[in-house]
Amino acid sequence: MKQYSRKVLFFILGISLINYIDRYTLPAVFPLIKSDLNLSDTELGFLSSAFMIIYTLVSPFMGFIGDKIKRTYVIGFSAIFWSVATIFTGFSRNFMQLAASRSLVGVGEAGYGTVSPAYLAEWFRPEIRARVLSLYALAIPVGSAIGYLLGGYLGHIFGWNRAFFIVGLPGIILGCFAFFLKETPQREEKENLNIGEYKELFKNKVYLFVAFSQSIATFSVGGLSAWMPSYYVRNWDMNVAQAGFKFGLITVLAGIMGNLTGGFLADYLRKYTKRAYFIVGYMSFFLSVPFIILSLLTDSLNMSLFYIFLSEYFIFMHSGPYHATIVEVIPVKMRSMAFALDIFILHAFGDAISPVLIGFVSDKLGLLIAIFFSGLYLIFGGITSILAGHFYKKELEK
Repeated sequence: MKQYSRKVLFFILGISLINYIDRYTLPAVFPLIKSDLNLSDTELGFLSSAFMIIYTLVSPFMGFIGDKIKRTYVIGFSAIFWSVATIFTGFSRNFMQLAASRSLVGVGEAGYGTVSPAYLAEWFRPEIRARVLSLYALAIPVGSAIGYLLGGYLGHIFGWNRAFFIVGLPGIILGCFAFFLKETPQREEKENLNIGEYKELFKNKVYLFVAFSQSIATFSVGGLSAWMPSYYVRNWDMNVAQAGFKFGLITVLAGIMGNLTGGFLADYLRKYTKRAYFIVGYMSFFLSVPFIILSLLTDSLNMSLFYIFLSEYFIFMHSGPYHATIVEVIPVKMRSMAFALDIFILHAFGDAISPVLIGFVSDKLGLLIAIFFSGLYLIFGGITSILAGHFYKKELEK
């Protein structure tokens, strides 16, 4: 069983990397698509928004399916579906075809995103789940970075159309292999689910506070990803390429180190306290705030980059522990829907709105002030994390 669990971990991590590579190949080839199809920046931006909107809206439906059928089938079909949609992106010849294909990518990735965290976690004992899910979360910064780099390289060498053909193929292959994965023993023994039982998710205070904590982190990270390169261009006399490369590298390194630190620290502290996940959670939020502020106040570019690295390092620490929390506090029969609702909350109240809100405040008060307030917003993530731990303790006392 232990050996098979490791195989599942590496397989799921591999599909997750393909997931984010396919997702972030698009912005890497924006200049090529713009030139070839004569699209406006608004149209290019909408292509990413179309993906995120569909991804967010479809997730609850896919979560319901994931609670009803064998999850390895959902993983396999989802990977094949989004990969085929990625390939069709390369066949697009106008804006509407691009928007349709990217929306279909969102459908496929929604199916995978709702079932894979719980499926992976159930193959491991609770004592190490935080670090396992932290490894799973590494796909976000690493896959995104590979998507930018690989998409840009392939687009430059072969053209943007062929770039999508190439990155879409591996997901089809891995999706076919997913059908041969076993379902977890916990899931095989689960009770039948009555659809009315889903209302329990909205009564679970620990789960809701964790989900909204994640949305606050996503708001900040999404906002920083959208606007920090512009901040460095406007305030530190950097060009777009320099700002994008340096901030991108910082985000990848902070994501890897933060995720791993948070997972291993939470599992270590769990030997001494059941509230370990929430302790790491509120530390993650509170420690990130001063470094965002320092990155804006310093008169040294290198120190500003170092402070923003520390801020992102700390904010990424919460990811593994909070995914593990959801697995722990939600019954196995409704975990797919729990992650689906979690995806909806963290994007709808997070990175789906933060770039435009920060942009609005920037137009009124300046970009530095806008980023400053988005950093302060992380304090509320620390507060909701404390409340999640409080209600978790009350449940334990019962």
